[in-house]
Amino acid sequence: MEQIQHKFVTVRGLKFHIAELGNGSNVVLFLHGFPEIWYSWRHQMVAVANAGFRTLAPDYRGYGLSDIPPEPEKATFVDIVTDLVAILDHLGVTKVFVVAKDFGARPAYLLTLLHPDRVSGIITLGVPHVPLEPQKRGESLPEGFYISRWREPGRAEADFGRFDAKTVVRNIYILFSRSEIPIAAENQEIMDLVDPSIPLPPWFTEEDLATYGALYEKSGFKTALQVPYRSFAEDFGIADPIVKVPALLIMGCKDYVFKFHGMEEYIKFGKAKELVPNLDVIYLPEGTHFVQEQSPELVNELILDFLQGHV
Repeated sequence: MEQIQHKFVTVRGLKFHIAELGNGSNVVLFLHGFPEIWYSWRHQMVAVANAGFRTLAPDYRGYGLSDIPPEPEKATFVDIVTDLVAILDHLGVTKVFVVAKDFGARPAYLLTLLHPDRVSGIITLGVPHVPLEPQKRGESLPEGFYISRWREPGRAEADFGRFDAKTVVRNIYILFSRSEIPIAAENQEIMDLVDPSIPLPPWFTEEDLATYGALYEKSGFKTALQVPYRSFAEDFGIADPIVKVPALLIMGCKDYVFKFHGMEEYIKFGKAKELVPNLDVIYLPEGTHFVQEQSPELVNELILDFLQGHV
């Protein structure tokens, strides 16, 4: 990973950190989820750059080494998309393929819908393109559903604040690697769902954890809790939500996202293709929510097959 280069660009009044590798004319923009960061794409950046593409992996505003906005509690998905366009303009990049993980799927698809001339194709991991109206994921789930808890101002801050950043990331990686949705009991917090004796997933090293921990130690979690968890009700003013570009969804069959209300039916029985007609879906039988770190060689191959088929 030493070959990955790092730069900072200042746009929209904030300094953004960008990991970069490769110098091909075709550019791939990697968008992270939570509790991830640019580092979650380390394996893919090397493989894709070696195949002749230029790769870019920014930290969103308030994440990792990028600046925290003056009012993180007001950050929005539109901010992220506008930041991305400004970064691409600053770098002189006119068009990209987008590879996005977890909630990064939303800015990836928003970028395509709001700036259709900037995107050649989309790959998302773990999350499909879903309707843009306010989401109803919590309606059929108990009060202790992790998203419901993290949407509540101050609650996650108090929960996370009992631990250092490295422990918070460790706990979330363990929770999100399981096949069940994290749901706390009435007298529990989400961090209490992980016993300290539980080991990390075998594909996630202590060195990886230390890297994530240091990045979140720098940024904290305030912006990360705002976007995505407190921003799902955002109105984007998009009249036509149909995505025209080629798209690929990679889903681990053991991904807890399948347990969200209606999600398995939405993905497996064609509903997802109503919004993305040119969508292919690939299932990884042993895959969890972190397939790009769990099975990097397989995911790299799938990404490269898609990219090389649409350049």
